[in-house]
Amino acid sequence: MKTLIIVTHPDIDHSLINKRWVEMLKEQPDKYSVHELYKAYPDENIDIKAEQTRMEQYGKIVFQFPVYWFSSPAFLKKWMDEVLIYGWAFGSKSEYKLSGKKIALALSVGLEEHEYGQSEKYKYRLEQLMRPFELTFDYVKADYRPFFAYYGIEPHSPKAWIEKSVPLYRDFLEAL
Repeated sequence: MKTLIIVTHPDIDHSLINKRWVEMLKEQPDKYSVHELYKAYPDENIDIKAEQTRMEQYGKIVFQFPVYWFSSPAFLKKWMDEVLIYGWAFGSKSEYKLSGKKIALALSVGLEEHEYGQSEKYKYRLEQLMRPFELTFDYVKADYRPFFAYYGIEPHSPKAWIEKSVPLYRDFLEAL
């Protein structure tokens, strides 16, 4: 079964790593269906029913995004607020449409991994910062999986550093 990858990057054309990950995913259309939110909705007017229908068609869903200010890009939060609604994703009479679906995050992170949790400057672990996603998907009865994170991404990261992430991300997706 194919995996739906929901990509939320406000400037994917100038991205280093997220753009490269999307290229890799599109090389395997039999395995991955890539849905780029900013390209689908440049005005941020979300077709809620289309998004819900899309998610219903997949057993595995990955949200791919860069970590911005210790969270996701704002459009992903808006998307979640509008798509994961009462009566569809949860509620007393809801069918919990995401129930049992494997859901994970794929994160590109600017800080180095050791800067999370081991530094006096950054006292929070990435797991703690991504906890709202875990809680959200647990609440809607999805099967939330551990996230994939690739650290140390900077505007001028060497191509070799970017390429090193590709097989790691592919392995993560295969194991999902």
